[in-house]
Amino acid sequence: MKMIRRIMVILLMCAVALIVGGSAWAGDTIKIGIIGPMQFVQGKGHWNGATLAAEEINAKGGINVGGKKMKVELIQSDSNEFLNVTDATNAMELLMTKEKVDFVLGGFRTEAVLAMQDIAMEHKKIFIGCGAAHPELCTRVAENYNTYKYFFRGTPFNSKLLVKTSFLHLKFVGDILKSQLDIPALKVAIVAEKAMWADPMVTATEGFLPKIGMEVAGIWRPSAVATDLTAELKAIQSSGAQMIYTIFSSSVGIPFARQCGELKIPAVQVGINVEAQKDGFYEATQGMGNYVFTMNTYCRGVEYNDLTAPFVESYVKRFGETPPYTADTYAALVYGLAPAIEQAGTLDADKLVKVMEVGEHKVPSGVVKYMVDEQGRQLHDLTWGPGYLTSLGVQWQNGKPVGVWPNKWKATPESQEVTYKGIADYKIPPWVIEAYKKK
Repeated sequence: MKMIRRIMVILLMCAVALIVGGSAWAGDTIKIGIIGPMQFVQGKGHWNGATLAAEEINAKGGINVGGKKMKVELIQSDSNEFLNVTDATNAMELLMTKEKVDFVLGGFRTEAVLAMQDIAMEHKKIFIGCGAAHPELCTRVAENYNTYKYFFRGTPFNSKLLVKTSFLHLKFVGDILKSQLDIPALKVAIVAEKAMWADPMVTATEGFLPKIGMEVAGIWRPSAVATDLTAELKAIQSSGAQMIYTIFSSSVGIPFARQCGELKIPAVQVGINVEAQKDGFYEATQGMGNYVFTMNTYCRGVEYNDLTAPFVESYVKRFGETPPYTADTYAALVYGLAPAIEQAGTLDADKLVKVMEVGEHKVPSGVVKYMVDEQGRQLHDLTWGPGYLTSLGVQWQNGKPVGVWPNKWKATPESQEVTYKGIADYKIPPWVIEAYKKK
């Protein structure tokens, strides 16, 4: 009788251990949900980056979890978040309840990711965001740590820092225009898609331009999926703007660039145009995308560090295109989550959070270090600046993307110059040169 009781106690203890350890402990795989708009380039980037990561990890035998090698199993979930936030929440809920994933990577549109974040937090699952930029995703962590501590930003750095970087790009190009075309005072048209992530950027831009001697020529907010921008472009031309500051993450970036090129608007495009980050942008704009300048994470031929070229080359070989920034699901898994699991020796989310939020690690786009706010609270947000993450300024030249920033950039007068390997010179569009050399 005592022996039976002892066996029952042992079995009960084993059952409890399995429950506490998480679903993956019951099998040989770690289930990772990859969520994003899979019918669009952003979601495909999520999936492709994670696929490359899983293949690389599994080829080495998997992730060492407390002495046990476990393979990575990816579960794709189409959020359809560009078109329907409800679809996105349903997709996340299915990952949590039906698929019973251990972790989630992805998400793109802030409005949808905020909702998806709540679902993941309710289930106490680590969710690494790889697309949405709004600061609120991480201020939630600081303000309600116990609830939101399972969320980490994987890419990009937040929209306030995106603004800061694109302002550097704006000044960089503006200084070139002033120097080469002798334009003493520049007028800038602000064109931002109607989306939550862009709102703080528009406000910040309005306040910043006068500080660097530039004038706001006007603000235009087209739909994120607009296909005809003729009215906006004619108004921009009438405004006398020499620069167009773009804030696009969706498909509007293609028709805007194409029509701007067709009309030969005498203004250079600078800012964020996610569609211009794609290898097919030149063809999609029917050759009118030349000279468009956009912030980007990767550009063939440009290297942040020794991890950049191997990742970009592997991605191009596997998928036939340069990785978009949403493909940093690769970095989030290979250099972030997997080493944290091996260090902690567990899949327990609470223990992993403590490992992930400290220290720093190199990734193909720089170095990841998570910030704390002014009160010392954890944000799980990305550190920006020399030595960490800066992104690139990329311009289309002769039908190809070329890295042009940072080029002898100094963050402060005392800091060292930053120029990554492979950076080239910015080029002013010929029709802009012609328009202003006449004056």
